[in-house]
Amino acid sequence: MIIVSDTSVVLNLAIIGRLDLLQEMYGAILIPQAVYDEIMVAGTVKAGAKEIERADWIKVRSVTNRPLVTSLEGELDAGEAEAIVLAVEVEADLLLMDERKGRAIANRLGVSHTGVLGILAKAKHDGWIEAIGPVMDSLMSQAGFWVSKGLYNHILQVTDESK
Repeated sequence: MIIVSDTSVVLNLAIIGRLDLLQEMYGAILIPQAVYDEIMVAGTVKAGAKEIERADWIKVRSVTNRPLVTSLEGELDAGEAEAIVLAVEVEADLLLMDERKGRAIANRLGVSHTGVLGILAKAKHDGWIEAIGPVMDSLMSQAGFWVSKGLYNHILQVTDESK
């Protein structure tokens, strides 16, 4: 299975100490150079960056279709654009991306995708985590990941954790 990730998913899971879920669920993950550069911002290191850098199962890959990247950068940031293009180039089975506009573009290009909440729901379903609520709480409190109250409750309901 070929999995490509944008910045948000790997960084948010690294911040809350659950980057291991991606390796357990998918094995290796590919990230484009622009995503790596976003995580390892020049001069500063983002929270979670060291964990990502140490993860030898996260592979950095350069994209070759620069015209498509340039075209997408009119609507997306460099990491999102490169992640979508890399997913197309390697015929990825799944693109990990939270950005709504990026997911819409991935849909147009025929790229299957999921976000961090979809990953957590799958992790709960497949037995990688016991409960999704505490992990979503950590994402919100530690990583600053925004989840509306309605979506939060919906995720709890579909994973059989509603109160």
